[in-house]
Amino acid sequence: MSTFPGSPQLIKGGIVLLDPSSGQAIQTIALQYNPDTLTRTLQVQGTGPEPGDRMEALRLKAPPIESFKLDAEIDATDQMESGDSTVAELGIFPQLAALEMLAYPSSRQLAAHDTQSQTGTLEIAPMESPLTLFVWSRQRVLPVRLTEFSITEEAFDPNLNPIRAKISLGMRVLTVNDLGFSHRGGSLFMTYLQQKEQLVGRGPRSTSSTLGLRSNP
Repeated sequence: MSTFPGSPQLIKGGIVLLDPSSGQAIQTIALQYNPDTLTRTLQVQGTGPEPGDRMEALRLKAPPIESFKLDAEIDATDQMESGDSTVAELGIFPQLAALEMLAYPSSRQLAAHDTQSQTGTLEIAPMESPLTLFVWSRQRVLPVRLTEFSITEEAFDPNLNPIRAKISLGMRVLTVNDLGFSHRGGSLFMTYLQQKEQLVGRGPRSTSSTLGLRSNP
């Protein structure tokens, strides 16, 4: 597809998987088309267990539980027209598999845990996944955990390989409460929070008179 000279480069949203120890990028998954909408939900973490606790009414015990929800599309039409051999053979299975693996431990991890159980290991630690980052511009690079994932396959080639699908992703932001300050993901969350604080100072200024008040409440 031709573009106008000097047109800005389209930045895509996506997901980056990091090795939690080394910080080395394991895989980058770019969304084929940026979703039109991104839904964010913030659940405030107060301390008062019940209404009427005056000592705790204004206290916050932790960052809010922030969740992201988006719907994306994957379509093999352009690749099929260009003669992409992988798409001709498998459709969009590889793209779907890359996203689905966010919810799976690896086969190597499963085999290793089975070996441990067979040899009588008394305590088997849960399998650790890569650090998942949701990237939505340079201002939003967030450690997340996948909480919801659904796929609607809408079209198929003659071999029943999917060639068009809609993806629904739900993610929860991992904070320093989840990861700790020394963890790479905790550091990324702190950077995200500090960027929010800086943005507040760059927004429009209002005063009490803007709200119709003659003085500060």
